[in-house]
Amino acid sequence: MKVLIAEDDIDFGNILSQYVSISGFDVNLSRTGKQAWDDFQADKPDICVLDIMMPEMDGFALAEKIKQSDPDMPFVFLTAKTLKEDIVRGLKLGADDYITKPFDPEVLILKLNNILKRVYSTINDEYTISSTTLNFNTLELICSGNKEKLTLKEAQLLRYLMANKNKILKRDNILTEVWGEDDYFLGRSMDVFISRLRKYLSPDPGIKLRTIRGTGFIFEEVR
Repeated sequence: MKVLIAEDDIDFGNILSQYVSISGFDVNLSRTGKQAWDDFQADKPDICVLDIMMPEMDGFALAEKIKQSDPDMPFVFLTAKTLKEDIVRGLKLGADDYITKPFDPEVLILKLNNILKRVYSTINDEYTISSTTLNFNTLELICSGNKEKLTLKEAQLLRYLMANKNKILKRDNILTEVWGEDDYFLGRSMDVFISRLRKYLSPDPGIKLRTIRGTGFIFEEVR
C-alpha cells in the first residue's frame, strides 16, 4: 500500500517516514503542500497523511484539492492544534481521522491499517432500519428517499449505531470501536459526527438518534 506523507518538519518527517516504511508501507515523503500535490498527481497513493501547517499550501487546501481529484481518497490529518474550529474544518473536508502531535507512531500505523481495511473491504455490508438504508461499501445513505454520500468515518459510526439499534451505547465504547481509542478530543469529534448524522436521518420518522445524558447514545427504531 502506498502512503503519501506531507510533513515539513525535517526530523519528524524522516522518523515518521522510516517508521511507516518498516511497517510495510511504500512511503512518499513530501516537504511542502505544493510538493505533496505534485507527488499525489504523479504517483497516486492509497492513503494520505497530511500535516496542517505547511509552507506553500497548508493541509486544508491540499485536502480540498485531493478530494476534488479523488473524492474517495482516505486521508488523516496531523496537527499540533486542538482547537474545535480546526477539528470541525478537517472533518468537514472529509478527513477519516486526525492525530494531535505529539503521538506514538504506532498509533498512526494502527489507524492507517484500520482505515485501509475498511476502505478496501469487499464485504457486502448493508443495513436497513425503517425507511433508512446504509450501504457501507458505497458509503451511501438513503433516508426516506433522500440520498447522502457519507464520509468513511460517518459510515463507520452509523454502521455501529445501526448494528446495535435500541441499545444504549456508552461514549467510551463507541470511541474504542469506531475510532480505536477513547480520547477527549476524539470525543469532541464524535459529537460533531452525531450532529451531522441526526441531520441526515431527520427525514425518517421511524428512527431517532437520542443522547443519553451522562452515558452515551441510542439509535432507536420508533414503532
